[in-house]
Amino acid sequence: MEPILYFTKRLHGFAGKKLYVNLFGTVLVSLLEGIGIFLLVPMIGMSGIAGVTTDTTPLSGIFGALQSIPAPWVLPLILGSFVLLVIGQGLLKRSISIQNVKIHQGFVFHLRSETYRALLQSNWGFFIKRRKSDFINSLTAEIGRVSSGVSLSLQLLASIIFTLIQIGLAFWLSPELTIFVIACGLSLSFLSRNFIRRSQNLGKETIELSKQYMAGITDQLNGIKDIKINMLEQSRLTWLSRMSMKMQREQGEYIKLKTTSQFYYQAASALLIAAFIFLSIRLFEARLEQLLLVIIIFSRLWPRFTGFQSSLEQIASSIPSFHNIIKLQDECAEATEFALDDPQGQDVKTITIERSLECRNVYFRYNRLEPQFALQDINLQILSNRMTAIVGRSGAGKSTLIDILMGLVQPEHGQVVIDGIPLTSDRLLALRRSISYVPQDPFLFNETIRENLRMVSPHASEEELWEALEFSVSADFIRKLPQGLDTFIGDRGIRLSGGERQRLVLARAILRKPSILVLDEATSALDTENESKIQEALDRLKGKMTVIVIAHRPSTIRNADQVIVIDQGTIVQKGISANSEIKFPSDSAWG
Repeated sequence: MEPILYFTKRLHGFAGKKLYVNLFGTVLVSLLEGIGIFLLVPMIGMSGIAGVTTDTTPLSGIFGALQSIPAPWVLPLILGSFVLLVIGQGLLKRSISIQNVKIHQGFVFHLRSETYRALLQSNWGFFIKRRKSDFINSLTAEIGRVSSGVSLSLQLLASIIFTLIQIGLAFWLSPELTIFVIACGLSLSFLSRNFIRRSQNLGKETIELSKQYMAGITDQLNGIKDIKINMLEQSRLTWLSRMSMKMQREQGEYIKLKTTSQFYYQAASALLIAAFIFLSIRLFEARLEQLLLVIIIFSRLWPRFTGFQSSLEQIASSIPSFHNIIKLQDECAEATEFALDDPQGQDVKTITIERSLECRNVYFRYNRLEPQFALQDINLQILSNRMTAIVGRSGAGKSTLIDILMGLVQPEHGQVVIDGIPLTSDRLLALRRSISYVPQDPFLFNETIRENLRMVSPHASEEELWEALEFSVSADFIRKLPQGLDTFIGDRGIRLSGGERQRLVLARAILRKPSILVLDEATSALDTENESKIQEALDRLKGKMTVIVIAHRPSTIRNADQVIVIDQGTIVQKGISANSEIKFPSDSAWG
């Protein structure tokens, strides 16, 4: 139960006094309900049912005052008080329920935002070691289970308060009978431990199946085009059927467990109630009025004991989600590279490279337990306001080198140096603000073209938007669209061609007005004519911006000031000018 206490403390920190107010309201509701039950005694007595009186109960002193009231007014007074109590209790209960929902939903939003903030603050290395679908599952399904667990915990706390008050009233009426029923309830709770343990194990299975399902669906929707082209629809449907069967089986096991525990409780309850009434009459010689009050109270109280069992089983099934969210937040904390709410981080100025960006004796590997390095002994100098091309076959280490130059991952040995000053963690944000990156697989949000552009420059004017579009040879095709800049482009920009997406991402990069422009095969999806136009535009940036290009086409690097050739994680050749003779890896299959 430790993770539940952890989140309960977090809830207390979030809700503060509101939580105490609601707990006090719950106590008040319980008291009002108890008073309402007490009023049943004089009502039954005045009706003449079974000759019930209050003389032999602890209530005799309280209801004695009714004798001074004229007889015709007593019953209407009692009935009126009873109705007012029930209405007051109902209104108070309604208000508490509404406030509980507000606290609960607010806490869930706070928890989701806190977890997502922790993810956003984590470094790039944290993300490349994990599945994207696991993060989605944590932010949706698992936080939902944590939310349910917190809600059930609050309900359980309210039930415990209510039960304690009702037990106190029952104990006041008949200590012997109350002790007997409490002992029975505790015995049942002790015997239910196996059900709770099994619920927790089923909760772990639910989380694992949820992760597998989310991972599979995410992968298949990302690759839906390949599925259609390769006619894999039937195999994917078969996969879904297998997963569905596993999930149905797991849910079936949970329902079986829940109904079995309820059956045992019902059977045990019937036996205990029968024993309770028998012992009340034969052993404790309870009078009718005492027995009637205790039965009324425990007819409302006993379902609480069975409710505890059901709540504990559901809470136990959500405990693995509590553990996973805590673990995710802890891992994010270890991988944090900056704080989003740090005021200093909002005012970071860009770094302007005056002389050069360098790698000195850089070594890097993704897994330090493995001997193979992705990069080793990297020494290079990228001059300011020049174009540097990095080439090599696929898997040579080009993208890893770019990630290091952009500060996304840190070298295991060696360092990145800007104008003679090592790149440290406190300068990462300043470097990021200076860089625009255009990937080979361009990413666009499911928004309009205008919103996609303004994400990097919210205050850009209409003129600045069109200047960036003209630079990237995008203006003409956007003008032909029915809604122009306000055209929705679909998920990942699917309504645009590959070349149009690349040009639009390039426009977004230029709109940011960076001092360093990084192009990862950014013209690969363009035809010869548009590539030539963008090459001309890039040539105009010479002397104004530092450009780093990962290239596969010779045409892309013909005007580069420097060419770096990488093979198997090492630099095998450098060319200082466009006219230098560059010898590529043996089969010239760089890419």
